[in-house]
Amino acid sequence: MFYPVSAFIGLRYAKASKGSHFIAFINFFSVVGIALGLLALITVLSVMNGFEGELKLRNLGITPHVLVTPHNEANYENIDFESIPSVLVASSFIESEGLIQSSQGLQGVIFHGVEPNVMEQSSVVAENMLVGRFSNLQQGEYGVVIGRALSLKLNLRVGDKARLLASESSYFGPFGRMYSQRVFKVVGIFNMSSALDDKVVMLHINDAARLLRDSTQNLAKVRLFLDDAFDYKTVVEELSSHGYQTTNWRDRQGVLFDAVKMEKNMMSLMLLLIIAVAAFNIVSALVMVVSEKQGDIAILLTQGMTRTQIMWIFLINGAYNGLKGTIIGVLLGILVVSQINNIIVMLNIPVYFGANGQGLPIDLQWPQVLILMATSLVLCFLASVYPAIRAVKVEPAEALKYD
Repeated sequence: MFYPVSAFIGLRYAKASKGSHFIAFINFFSVVGIALGLLALITVLSVMNGFEGELKLRNLGITPHVLVTPHNEANYENIDFESIPSVLVASSFIESEGLIQSSQGLQGVIFHGVEPNVMEQSSVVAENMLVGRFSNLQQGEYGVVIGRALSLKLNLRVGDKARLLASESSYFGPFGRMYSQRVFKVVGIFNMSSALDDKVVMLHINDAARLLRDSTQNLAKVRLFLDDAFDYKTVVEELSSHGYQTTNWRDRQGVLFDAVKMEKNMMSLMLLLIIAVAAFNIVSALVMVVSEKQGDIAILLTQGMTRTQIMWIFLINGAYNGLKGTIIGVLLGILVVSQINNIIVMLNIPVYFGANGQGLPIDLQWPQVLILMATSLVLCFLASVYPAIRAVKVEPAEALKYD
Protein backbone atom coordinates (compact mmCIF):
# COMPACT_ATOMS: atom_id res chain seq x y z
CA MET A 1 0.00 0.00 0.00
CA PHE A 2 1.38 3.41 -0.98
CA TYR A 3 1.55 6.26 1.51
CA PRO A 4 3.85 9.30 1.89
CA VAL A 5 7.49 8.71 2.73
CA SER A 6 7.16 10.83 5.91
CA ALA A 7 4.43 8.53 7.18
CA PHE A 8 6.43 5.43 6.21
CA ILE A 9 9.55 6.52 8.10
CA GLY A 10 7.60 7.95 11.05
CA LEU A 11 5.69 4.71 11.58
CA ARG A 12 8.92 2.67 11.33
CA TYR A 13 10.48 4.79 14.05
CA ALA A 14 7.37 4.44 16.22
CA LYS A 15 7.20 0.66 15.84
CA ALA A 16 10.93 -0.03 16.10
CA SER A 17 12.05 -1.57 19.39
CA LYS A 18 15.52 -2.95 18.62
CA GLY A 19 17.41 0.31 18.17
CA SER A 20 16.94 1.69 21.68
CA HIS A 21 15.20 -0.30 24.37
CA PHE A 22 15.01 2.77 26.61
CA ILE A 23 13.13 4.81 23.98
CA ALA A 24 10.81 1.87 23.35
CA PHE A 25 10.26 1.63 27.11
CA ILE A 26 9.26 5.33 27.34
CA ASN A 27 7.01 5.00 24.28
CA PHE A 28 5.32 2.00 25.86
CA PHE A 29 4.60 3.78 29.13
CA SER A 30 3.38 6.91 27.41
CA VAL A 31 0.85 4.74 25.53
CA VAL A 32 -0.10 2.96 28.77
CA GLY A 33 -0.47 6.30 30.59
CA ILE A 34 -2.79 7.70 27.93
CA ALA A 35 -4.85 4.49 27.92
CA LEU A 36 -5.19 4.38 31.71
CA GLY A 37 -6.05 8.09 31.87
CA LEU A 38 -8.83 7.70 29.31
CA LEU A 39 -10.04 4.52 31.00
CA ALA A 40 -10.33 6.33 34.35
CA LEU A 41 -11.87 9.45 32.82
CA ILE A 42 -14.56 7.58 30.86
CA THR A 43 -15.42 5.43 33.88
CA VAL A 44 -15.64 8.33 36.35
CA LEU A 45 -17.63 10.56 33.98
CA SER A 46 -20.08 7.76 33.18
CA VAL A 47 -20.70 7.07 36.88
CA MET A 48 -21.08 10.78 37.69
CA ASN A 49 -23.43 11.22 34.74
CA GLY A 50 -25.45 8.36 36.16
CA PHE A 51 -25.56 9.96 39.62
CA GLU A 52 -26.60 13.28 38.11
CA GLY A 53 -29.34 11.54 36.15
CA GLU A 54 -30.58 9.77 39.28
CA LEU A 55 -30.64 13.06 41.20
CA LYS A 56 -32.50 14.66 38.32
CA LEU A 57 -35.01 11.81 38.22
CA ARG A 58 -35.57 11.49 41.96
CA ASN A 59 -35.35 15.05 43.33
CA LEU A 60 -36.83 16.82 40.32
CA GLY A 61 -39.51 14.17 40.06
CA ILE A 62 -41.00 15.65 43.22
CA THR A 63 -39.93 19.31 42.93
CA PRO A 64 -42.03 21.29 40.41
CA HIS A 65 -40.02 22.09 37.29
CA VAL A 66 -41.65 25.48 36.78
CA LEU A 67 -44.37 27.22 38.81
CA VAL A 68 -46.38 30.04 37.24
CA THR A 69 -48.27 32.65 39.29
CA PRO A 70 -51.08 34.01 37.06
CA HIS A 71 -52.49 36.60 39.49
CA ASN A 72 -54.97 39.12 38.17
CA GLU A 73 -52.78 42.06 39.16
CA ALA A 74 -49.93 40.87 36.96
CA ASN A 75 -49.73 42.19 33.44
CA TYR A 76 -49.89 38.85 31.69
CA GLU A 77 -51.36 37.53 28.47
CA ASN A 78 -53.52 34.44 28.33
CA ILE A 79 -51.56 31.69 26.58
CA ASP A 80 -51.78 27.94 26.28
CA PHE A 81 -48.96 26.71 28.50
CA GLU A 82 -48.83 23.33 26.81
CA SER A 83 -48.13 25.00 23.46
CA ILE A 84 -44.74 26.19 24.75
CA PRO A 85 -41.88 23.98 23.53
CA SER A 86 -40.55 21.56 26.19
CA VAL A 87 -43.77 21.76 28.26
CA LEU A 88 -45.55 18.42 28.51
CA VAL A 89 -48.45 19.16 30.85
CA ALA A 90 -49.78 22.11 32.85
CA SER A 91 -51.84 21.55 35.99
CA SER A 92 -53.14 23.47 38.99
CA PHE A 93 -50.96 23.19 42.07
CA ILE A 94 -51.01 24.38 45.69
CA GLU A 95 -47.96 24.38 47.91
CA SER A 96 -47.79 25.16 51.61
CA GLU A 97 -45.81 24.29 54.73
CA GLY A 98 -47.06 22.59 57.85
CA LEU A 99 -46.81 19.59 60.14
CA ILE A 100 -47.93 16.00 59.98
CA GLN A 101 -48.64 14.23 63.26
CA SER A 102 -49.12 10.56 64.04
CA SER A 103 -49.18 8.58 67.27
CA GLN A 104 -45.41 8.12 66.87
CA GLY A 105 -44.32 11.70 66.39
CA LEU A 106 -44.42 15.01 64.56
CA GLN A 107 -42.68 16.04 61.35
CA GLY A 108 -42.43 19.29 59.44
CA VAL A 109 -43.48 18.81 55.81
CA ILE A 110 -44.42 20.59 52.61
CA PHE A 111 -47.99 20.07 51.38
CA HIS A 112 -48.46 19.56 47.65
CA GLY A 113 -52.05 20.00 46.51
CA VAL A 114 -52.16 18.14 43.19
CA GLU A 115 -54.55 17.02 40.49
CA PRO A 116 -54.52 13.20 40.84
CA ASN A 117 -55.27 12.46 37.18
CA VAL A 118 -52.34 14.64 36.01
CA MET A 119 -49.97 13.08 38.54
CA GLU A 120 -51.07 9.61 37.48
CA GLN A 121 -50.26 10.31 33.83
CA SER A 122 -47.30 12.72 33.95
CA SER A 123 -45.40 12.42 37.22
CA VAL A 124 -42.51 10.03 37.75
CA VAL A 125 -43.75 9.64 41.34
CA ALA A 126 -46.69 7.61 40.01
CA GLU A 127 -44.18 5.13 38.58
CA ASN A 128 -42.57 4.72 42.01
CA MET A 129 -45.65 4.03 44.11
CA LEU A 130 -45.12 1.17 46.55
CA VAL A 131 -48.72 1.00 47.72
CA GLY A 132 -51.82 2.72 46.37
CA ARG A 133 -52.29 5.11 43.44
CA PHE A 134 -52.88 8.80 42.94
CA SER A 135 -56.39 7.98 41.80
CA ASN A 136 -57.09 7.13 45.46
CA LEU A 137 -56.94 10.85 46.22
CA GLN A 138 -60.65 11.61 45.95
CA GLN A 139 -61.99 15.08 46.62
CA GLY A 140 -63.66 15.35 50.03
CA GLU A 141 -62.28 12.05 51.30
CA TYR A 142 -59.13 13.71 52.68
CA GLY A 143 -56.59 11.19 51.56
CA VAL A 144 -52.84 11.77 51.54
CA VAL A 145 -49.88 10.20 49.70
CA ILE A 146 -46.60 10.15 51.62
CA GLY A 147 -43.05 8.95 51.07
CA ARG A 148 -41.66 5.67 52.37
CA ALA A 149 -39.10 7.46 54.55
CA LEU A 150 -41.86 9.50 56.21
CA SER A 151 -44.06 6.44 56.69
CA LEU A 152 -41.22 4.63 58.48
CA LYS A 153 -40.38 7.67 60.61
CA LEU A 154 -43.98 8.16 61.78
CA ASN A 155 -44.98 4.48 61.58
CA LEU A 156 -47.77 5.14 59.10
CA ARG A 157 -49.26 2.55 56.78
CA VAL A 158 -51.97 2.72 54.15
CA GLY A 159 -55.28 3.12 55.94
CA ASP A 160 -53.72 4.83 58.97
CA LYS A 161 -54.80 8.33 59.92
CA ALA A 162 -52.58 11.35 60.51
CA ARG A 163 -53.26 14.93 61.45
CA LEU A 164 -52.12 17.71 59.11
CA LEU A 165 -51.59 21.21 60.49
CA ALA A 166 -51.18 24.14 58.09
CA SER A 167 -48.70 26.68 59.44
CA GLU A 168 -49.83 29.30 56.90
CA SER A 169 -53.48 29.21 57.94
CA SER A 170 -54.61 30.07 61.46
CA TYR A 171 -57.53 31.60 63.32
CA PHE A 172 -58.30 32.85 66.81
CA GLY A 173 -60.25 30.43 68.98
CA PRO A 174 -61.21 30.21 72.65
CA PHE A 175 -57.64 29.23 73.53
CA GLY A 176 -55.90 31.80 71.35
CA ARG A 177 -54.42 31.34 67.89
CA MET A 178 -55.26 27.96 66.40
CA TYR A 179 -53.73 26.51 63.27
CA SER A 180 -55.96 25.01 60.64
CA GLN A 181 -55.84 21.24 60.90
CA ARG A 182 -57.64 18.14 59.73
CA VAL A 183 -57.29 14.39 60.01
CA PHE A 184 -56.25 12.70 56.73
CA LYS A 185 -56.03 9.04 55.80
CA VAL A 186 -52.93 7.58 54.14
CA VAL A 187 -54.01 6.21 50.75
CA GLY A 188 -50.62 5.75 49.07
CA ILE A 189 -46.88 5.47 49.72
CA PHE A 190 -44.19 6.31 47.17
CA ASN A 191 -40.46 5.65 47.20
CA MET A 192 -38.30 8.00 45.12
CA SER A 193 -35.19 7.36 47.27
CA SER A 194 -34.63 11.11 47.42
CA ALA A 195 -34.01 13.62 50.18
CA LEU A 196 -37.61 14.80 49.79
CA ASP A 197 -39.27 11.47 50.60
CA ASP A 198 -39.77 12.48 54.23
CA LYS A 199 -40.51 16.13 53.54
CA VAL A 200 -43.38 16.12 51.02
CA VAL A 201 -46.95 14.92 51.39
CA MET A 202 -49.43 15.05 48.52
CA LEU A 203 -53.17 15.56 48.75
CA HIS A 204 -56.02 16.48 46.45
CA ILE A 205 -55.80 20.13 45.42
CA ASN A 206 -59.32 20.92 46.66
CA ASP A 207 -58.66 19.23 50.00
CA ALA A 208 -55.48 21.31 50.32
CA ALA A 209 -57.50 24.49 49.72
CA ARG A 210 -59.98 23.49 52.43
CA LEU A 211 -57.13 22.78 54.84
CA LEU A 212 -55.81 26.28 54.13
CA ARG A 213 -59.32 27.77 54.52
CA ASP A 214 -59.39 29.43 51.11
CA SER A 215 -60.61 28.72 47.61
CA THR A 216 -58.66 26.72 45.08
CA GLN A 217 -58.85 29.60 42.62
CA ASN A 218 -57.12 32.00 45.01
CA LEU A 219 -54.38 29.60 46.08
CA ALA A 220 -53.58 27.62 42.95
CA LYS A 221 -50.55 28.21 40.78
CA VAL A 222 -49.81 26.48 37.49
CA ARG A 223 -47.30 23.63 37.61
CA LEU A 224 -45.49 22.85 34.37
CA PHE A 225 -44.05 19.41 33.69
CA LEU A 226 -41.12 19.64 31.25
CA ASP A 227 -39.77 16.87 29.07
CA ASP A 228 -36.30 17.85 30.34
CA ALA A 229 -36.09 19.81 33.59
CA PHE A 230 -32.73 21.28 32.50
CA ASP A 231 -34.49 23.10 29.63
CA TYR A 232 -36.32 25.39 32.04
CA LYS A 233 -34.61 28.58 30.84
CA THR A 234 -36.33 28.72 27.47
CA VAL A 235 -39.71 28.13 29.15
CA VAL A 236 -39.09 30.82 31.79
CA GLU A 237 -37.98 33.33 29.15
CA GLU A 238 -41.07 32.63 27.07
CA LEU A 239 -43.35 33.09 30.08
CA SER A 240 -41.56 36.26 31.20
CA SER A 241 -42.07 37.78 27.77
CA HIS A 242 -45.83 37.34 28.33
CA GLY A 243 -45.73 38.97 31.77
CA TYR A 244 -45.86 35.85 33.96
CA GLN A 245 -44.06 35.55 37.27
CA THR A 246 -42.35 32.19 37.63
CA THR A 247 -40.20 30.14 39.95
CA ASN A 248 -38.34 26.99 38.95
CA TRP A 249 -36.51 24.03 40.42
CA ARG A 250 -33.17 25.87 40.49
CA ASP A 251 -34.48 28.16 43.21
CA ARG A 252 -34.61 25.09 45.50
CA GLN A 253 -32.30 22.46 44.10
CA GLY A 254 -29.86 24.55 42.06
CA VAL A 255 -27.09 24.51 44.68
CA LEU A 256 -27.11 20.71 44.79
CA PHE A 257 -26.82 20.33 41.02
CA ASP A 258 -24.16 23.07 40.83
CA ALA A 259 -22.12 21.14 43.42
CA VAL A 260 -22.45 17.92 41.41
CA LYS A 261 -21.45 19.71 38.21
CA MET A 262 -18.44 21.36 39.87
CA GLU A 263 -17.31 18.03 41.32
CA LYS A 264 -17.63 16.38 37.91
CA ASN A 265 -15.64 19.17 36.27
CA MET A 266 -12.86 19.01 38.89
CA MET A 267 -12.61 15.22 38.61
CA SER A 268 -12.44 15.55 34.83
CA LEU A 269 -9.69 18.16 35.10
CA MET A 270 -7.60 16.02 37.46
CA LEU A 271 -7.92 12.93 35.31
CA LEU A 272 -7.25 14.95 32.17
CA LEU A 273 -3.95 16.01 33.74
CA ILE A 274 -3.01 12.32 33.91
CA ILE A 275 -3.54 12.09 30.16
CA ALA A 276 -1.55 15.31 29.69
CA VAL A 277 1.39 13.94 31.69
CA ALA A 278 1.33 10.71 29.68
CA ALA A 279 1.06 12.66 26.43
CA PHE A 280 4.04 14.80 27.27
CA ASN A 281 6.11 11.69 27.96
CA ILE A 282 6.05 11.56 24.19
CA VAL A 283 8.19 14.73 24.22
CA SER A 284 11.07 13.05 26.06
CA ALA A 285 10.83 9.94 23.90
CA LEU A 286 10.83 11.89 20.64
CA VAL A 287 13.66 14.21 21.76
CA MET A 288 15.81 11.13 22.35
CA VAL A 289 14.73 9.71 18.98
CA VAL A 290 15.77 12.98 17.31
CA SER A 291 19.16 12.91 19.06
CA GLU A 292 19.68 9.28 18.10
CA LYS A 293 18.56 9.73 14.49
CA GLN A 294 20.49 12.90 13.64
CA GLY A 295 22.60 10.99 11.17
CA ASP A 296 19.49 9.58 9.48
CA ILE A 297 17.94 13.06 9.33
CA ALA A 298 21.08 14.50 7.75
CA ILE A 299 21.18 11.75 5.12
CA LEU A 300 17.49 12.26 4.30
CA LEU A 301 18.08 15.99 3.90
CA THR A 302 21.07 15.42 1.58
CA GLN A 303 18.93 13.01 -0.46
CA GLY A 304 16.45 15.78 -1.20
CA MET A 305 13.82 15.44 1.54
CA THR A 306 12.46 18.81 2.62
CA ARG A 307 12.50 20.04 6.22
CA THR A 308 8.70 20.00 6.24
CA GLN A 309 8.77 16.28 5.44
CA ILE A 310 11.30 15.75 8.23
CA MET A 311 8.96 17.54 10.64
CA TRP A 312 6.07 15.31 9.61
CA ILE A 313 8.13 12.19 10.32
CA PHE A 314 8.23 13.03 14.02
CA LEU A 315 4.73 14.47 14.18
CA ILE A 316 3.43 11.18 12.78
CA ASN A 317 5.64 9.25 15.21
CA GLY A 318 4.11 11.03 18.22
CA ALA A 319 0.59 11.00 16.82
CA TYR A 320 0.83 7.23 16.27
CA ASN A 321 1.59 6.60 19.94
CA GLY A 322 -1.20 8.97 20.94
CA LEU A 323 -3.67 7.27 18.60
CA LYS A 324 -2.69 3.83 19.89
CA GLY A 325 -3.10 4.87 23.54
CA THR A 326 -6.39 6.66 22.81
CA ILE A 327 -7.96 3.69 21.03
CA ILE A 328 -6.86 1.25 23.74
CA GLY A 329 -8.07 3.57 26.51
CA VAL A 330 -11.48 4.17 24.91
CA LEU A 331 -12.07 0.47 24.26
CA LEU A 332 -11.05 -0.46 27.80
CA GLY A 333 -13.16 2.39 29.21
CA ILE A 334 -16.27 1.25 27.36
CA LEU A 335 -15.64 -2.34 28.46
CA VAL A 336 -15.18 -1.38 32.13
CA VAL A 337 -18.22 0.91 32.13
CA SER A 338 -20.42 -1.81 30.65
CA GLN A 339 -19.25 -4.35 33.25
CA ILE A 340 -18.52 -2.16 36.29
CA ASN A 341 -21.38 -3.47 38.41
CA ASN A 342 -20.40 -7.06 37.61
CA ILE A 343 -16.81 -6.20 38.56
CA ILE A 344 -18.01 -4.72 41.87
CA VAL A 345 -19.98 -7.89 42.63
CA MET A 346 -17.06 -10.11 41.62
CA LEU A 347 -14.63 -8.20 43.87
CA ASN A 348 -17.23 -8.15 46.66
CA ILE A 349 -16.99 -4.38 47.09
CA PRO A 350 -19.89 -3.10 49.25
CA VAL A 351 -21.15 -0.38 46.90
CA TYR A 352 -24.93 -0.07 46.70
CA PHE A 353 -27.18 2.62 45.33
CA GLY A 354 -30.90 2.87 45.91
CA ALA A 355 -33.30 0.92 48.04
CA ASN A 356 -32.80 -2.33 46.14
CA GLY A 357 -29.01 -2.09 45.94
CA GLN A 358 -29.03 -2.08 42.16
CA GLY A 359 -25.42 -0.92 41.93
CA LEU A 360 -23.87 2.18 40.43
CA PRO A 361 -25.93 4.18 37.94
CA ILE A 362 -24.15 4.35 34.59
CA ASP A 363 -24.69 6.86 31.79
CA LEU A 364 -22.12 6.57 29.00
CA GLN A 365 -22.53 9.61 26.76
CA TRP A 366 -20.95 9.19 23.34
CA PRO A 367 -20.44 12.93 22.70
CA GLN A 368 -18.29 13.02 25.84
CA VAL A 369 -16.27 10.04 24.63
CA LEU A 370 -15.65 11.71 21.26
CA ILE A 371 -14.57 14.93 22.99
CA LEU A 372 -12.15 12.98 25.20
CA MET A 373 -10.71 11.18 22.17
CA ALA A 374 -10.22 14.46 20.33
CA THR A 375 -8.62 16.10 23.38
CA SER A 376 -6.22 13.19 23.85
CA LEU A 377 -5.17 13.22 20.19
CA VAL A 378 -4.67 16.99 20.19
CA LEU A 379 -2.49 16.80 23.33
CA CYS A 380 -0.37 14.05 21.78
CA PHE A 381 -0.01 16.01 18.54
CA LEU A 382 1.01 19.16 20.42
CA ALA A 383 3.51 17.15 22.45
CA SER A 384 5.15 16.09 19.19
CA VAL A 385 5.64 19.62 17.88
CA TYR A 386 8.74 20.56 19.91
CA PRO A 387 10.76 17.40 18.99
CA ALA A 388 9.71 17.84 15.34
CA ILE A 389 11.00 21.43 15.37
CA ARG A 390 14.31 20.21 16.85
CA ALA A 391 14.57 17.66 14.06
CA VAL A 392 14.08 20.39 11.45
CA LYS A 393 16.99 22.38 12.92
CA VAL A 394 19.50 19.54 12.37
CA GLU A 395 22.29 20.66 10.05
CA PRO A 396 23.60 17.87 7.78
CA ALA A 397 27.20 19.10 7.88
CA GLU A 398 27.29 19.12 11.67
CA ALA A 399 25.46 15.79 12.01
CA LEU A 400 27.77 13.99 9.54
CA LYS A 401 31.03 15.66 10.59
CA TYR A 402 32.36 12.65 12.49
CA ASP A 403 30.72 9.92 10.32
